[in-house]
Amino acid sequence: MSILEKDKKYIWHPLTQHKKKQEILPIKKAKGVFLYDENDKSYVDGISSWYTAVYGHCNDFIIEAVKTQMETLDQVVFTGFTHEPAAKLAEALMEILPEGQQKVFFNDNGSTSTEIGIKMALQYHYNLGKDRKTMLAFEEGFHGDTFGAMSVSGLSVYNGAFEDHFIKVKRIPVPNGKNTDEILQKIKDIHKETPLAGFIYEPLVQGAAAMKMHDKKDLDQILSLCKSLDIVLVADEVMTGFGKTGSYFASDFMETKPDVMCLSKALTAGLLPMGATTCSQKIYDAFYDDEIAKGLFHGHTYTANPLACTTALAAIQLLTSKTIQENIEKVIKSHNAFGLHIKTHAKVKSVRQQGVIFAFELDVEFSRYGNMRDKIYQFFMNEGVYLRPLGNTIYILAPYIIEEKELLKIYNSIEKLLNSDLLNRSD
Repeated sequence: MSILEKDKKYIWHPLTQHKKKQEILPIKKAKGVFLYDENDKSYVDGISSWYTAVYGHCNDFIIEAVKTQMETLDQVVFTGFTHEPAAKLAEALMEILPEGQQKVFFNDNGSTSTEIGIKMALQYHYNLGKDRKTMLAFEEGFHGDTFGAMSVSGLSVYNGAFEDHFIKVKRIPVPNGKNTDEILQKIKDIHKETPLAGFIYEPLVQGAAAMKMHDKKDLDQILSLCKSLDIVLVADEVMTGFGKTGSYFASDFMETKPDVMCLSKALTAGLLPMGATTCSQKIYDAFYDDEIAKGLFHGHTYTANPLACTTALAAIQLLTSKTIQENIEKVIKSHNAFGLHIKTHAKVKSVRQQGVIFAFELDVEFSRYGNMRDKIYQFFMNEGVYLRPLGNTIYILAPYIIEEKELLKIYNSIEKLLNSDLLNRSD
């Protein structure tokens, strides 16, 4: 059987309704900013394979580091043991994380990272004898697919069958520059009636909500109020972390820093799965007790896997390098120029950008998972560009190593779409 035949017979893909989904495309290799299919056709990876491979696919520097580590220590249980890659990675993270982060709890992926962040917020108050069992979250936020993460997420297409099993959550609107006072009052009212344990938020950019962006000053006011009410601030930087917003972390832009941070995706540069949840000393101290049950009894088989730790450590070395930081600035400038170029196009409703994250909304209405979305996706693939529209929002989050000619390929494919007849058809 071919790869496709085996796939169809045995595999259940994520986020896929197999009765309706178009043919799956086999990818046989990747290098730099390119993906290659079975026929050796190349595609510019315009979204870094879900915001992971930000230093390019199969990065030689990272691969060499992992090869060396594989010959020494591959895997060991992280309960009762430790090892150099984990210790070095924890130290390296503390050097780039926002002020106040002190401890690292390693885990497996973005969902588990936020799951642990939620558990930290809830158990923090439980350990202190406070009756706070409700989380606060933004409308349309997305924090993962495990039960706690789903509970605080606001995209119902993911959650429908499970909502009866969720933890308690109250939601607030995303600040839009006009509603901040209203949001602040709503938080006060909610907290008075239902004491809040924690506030989980995607700082500055809501990824799955179609790269919706909000202002740092508005967010800072919300965070400051929550901090004053001892509501644990859980910053979900799974998507925004490691350079994407124009700083190492989106939380760098706010004066009020999080108590807990959730990390994954670009943490290991797309090479190996891994997550990390970090916290302040204040949070850690609430679990540090003679009573065993007050510990954080959460664990994963591959917690702090030495190969994943080595990958993340090499990735941080790249992130903090002069070359990558200069490349990030180049991409930011290129996106800004392209945004100015297309923002007046008749088919463009709005343009937005935060660091290397560029998004625009088509002035064409269609459903998030409708036929039109699939047609636009295929249009880009035919052009040799991998972009994954979120409804009528098209976004770019390409690897930091991308060259101008490859960026131009993405931009030209977008302009070609805007000027095509495709957008004049019904969904």
